[in-house]
Amino acid sequence: MDLAPDLQLPSLPEVTLRALEACHQDESYRTISEIVSVDTALVARILALANSALYRPATRITSVDQALLRLGTRRFQTLVLTAALRQLLFELGGDEWQQLRDFWRHSLTTALTARALATLTRYREPDEAFMLGMVHNIGELIAIKTPAPDAKQYFITHQSDIAAELVTAWGLGPMAADAMRYQQALPHELRDAGHLVKLISLATRLALSDAGGIAAAATVFGLSEELTREINRRISHEVSGMAASLGIPLDNEYDGETATRKLKQTILRQAMANQSLGFANLHGPVDDVLSETVNSLTLVTGLPALCFGHSDDNLVLLSGTTGAVPELAVSANPGGSVLTDAFSSGKPVSLADRAPTVLDRQLLTLLRTPSLLAVPVVTGNDRPGVFALGTDEKDPTTTSELATLFARQLSVVLEDRSQTPDADGQQDAIQQEVAREMVRRQVHEVSNPLTIIRQYIYQLRNRLEDSDVQRELDVIRDELDRAGNLLLQMGHTTTDDDAEGAELNAELKSLSRILEDSLFTDGKRQLNVIMCRQPTLLTVGAAPIRQIVINLVRNAVESLPEKGGKVEIRTSAPVWQNNRTWVELEITDTGTGIPDEIRSSLFTPVKTTKGKGHSGLGLSIVKQLIDDMEGIIACRTGQEGTAFRILLPAANHNKNETD
Repeated sequence: MDLAPDLQLPSLPEVTLRALEACHQDESYRTISEIVSVDTALVARILALANSALYRPATRITSVDQALLRLGTRRFQTLVLTAALRQLLFELGGDEWQQLRDFWRHSLTTALTARALATLTRYREPDEAFMLGMVHNIGELIAIKTPAPDAKQYFITHQSDIAAELVTAWGLGPMAADAMRYQQALPHELRDAGHLVKLISLATRLALSDAGGIAAAATVFGLSEELTREINRRISHEVSGMAASLGIPLDNEYDGETATRKLKQTILRQAMANQSLGFANLHGPVDDVLSETVNSLTLVTGLPALCFGHSDDNLVLLSGTTGAVPELAVSANPGGSVLTDAFSSGKPVSLADRAPTVLDRQLLTLLRTPSLLAVPVVTGNDRPGVFALGTDEKDPTTTSELATLFARQLSVVLEDRSQTPDADGQQDAIQQEVAREMVRRQVHEVSNPLTIIRQYIYQLRNRLEDSDVQRELDVIRDELDRAGNLLLQMGHTTTDDDAEGAELNAELKSLSRILEDSLFTDGKRQLNVIMCRQPTLLTVGAAPIRQIVINLVRNAVESLPEKGGKVEIRTSAPVWQNNRTWVELEITDTGTGIPDEIRSSLFTPVKTTKGKGHSGLGLSIVKQLIDDMEGIIACRTGQEGTAFRILLPAANHNKNETD
């Protein structure tokens, strides 16, 4: 049975709704990507588009993150909106809603398990394993929306071949297709199979949480029963947390009708905002466009409105829908009023329970309403104007959502206009587009360092019941946000600068405050950071260094006795060893030391001194990161405590010419 690469498949409405909200709220690319990544239907559509001939991909796209970087934020958001519109066309009954929820849980469990196994076994692209785990049983999803019983059974029976066919159509390569095709192979048949094939097959079995999966893990990768059960526990906890964050019940009966109605309302507001802009003249100077669109804003919200333009550090009243407007110009600097606060912050501001300023009272008089809402128009780094709407506060949420959608759509129109070249600038525009295309081709390679950060994030997520880990996760997420947004900006600018290595002392200075706030707040534990005076520039970036330090310091804190103790971080440079120049990082603690029976497998994720429920995954990641940067790690432990000595390649590692 032939299948189109761009399938129209149902999603859980909660996922689609949350993805739309993230797009409308201009959340970071990482947030949007994480939401979309947990839905098979959305993943399938995005992979089909990003790998299509339309974008002439130089390299294959194997994750939603890469797809977002290729498509750009605007196209990505349009795709999500289109998927939401098509979602409304599916009419599912009670049993089908249940099947869709169960399918979602199984596919997400398989994907998370595949990524955890990929990290543990050092597969080079854990995100690829995650993505294939999401689509491995796509035949079941096709069957859910297929009414004919015979066709439904066909899709379920042949789901492995269907997944292989689609993966091939998306251009993901023969190894990915084999991972789909042989996902149901018996464990003893997989001993010498390709790495990716083994990952997906074992992940599908472990997702069932039965004894067969435990036995398969030992056969395929030699994993112990204790470690395998811990992986299952952590993944189950993560799926439950994700379902709770999206409002998807896992333990009770599921009916998506309520979420579908909310999705319809969201799409309707989006359509109203878009349609109302069509009634305005969007040509001419920006102030004229703003003056025109104030009528459209009143049309979509049903509320009186005023429009202010930005000129010479002033906000100037341009037009309104309450009759003739007086001449009014006020400073654009924030002065406590709703209008200036909204303009300066770039976010909607409501009067609500605030004490009105004189300017607020003036606007209320012009609008003839008891309250007001100010919504800025933001285009890139510019803010050409701000709207003031008169409200009665009966339904401020709906009004704010509509007005914000309207302002955002207007911002898109104004931004597109500003980027349209005139006749004299056509040649420059062509050259700029060529430069941007060159950058886009290398974005995939530039984004590779982010993979290590993502791996650490997902390891930490499995331990979210620990409040300390939650704080550490926030730190890493901030770094991922910053790096991801920088990558997105590369589509608009070019640079000849190469990425520089990290300065170890500078990173430790930044990290020490965060570590103190999260791990040393009880008064019993003490953190000392002693940094050398010499330069500590490394050949590697900051991301792996942060992961190493956070992991080792956290382990050191957990080893301290209840009465307290001390953890010390010390740097030395330069250090000469093996005819190379290094920077030394030493992390010591006054804990109870590591038992003899643990030392032989110290960096192997099998045993630990932390008690039941831990497998030493943190130290295995530390060892992997240090090996990847060609560094050296050694451990000294005893009753007086433990010390980890790490040699990191210095930026200038010329061979030492003297003894």
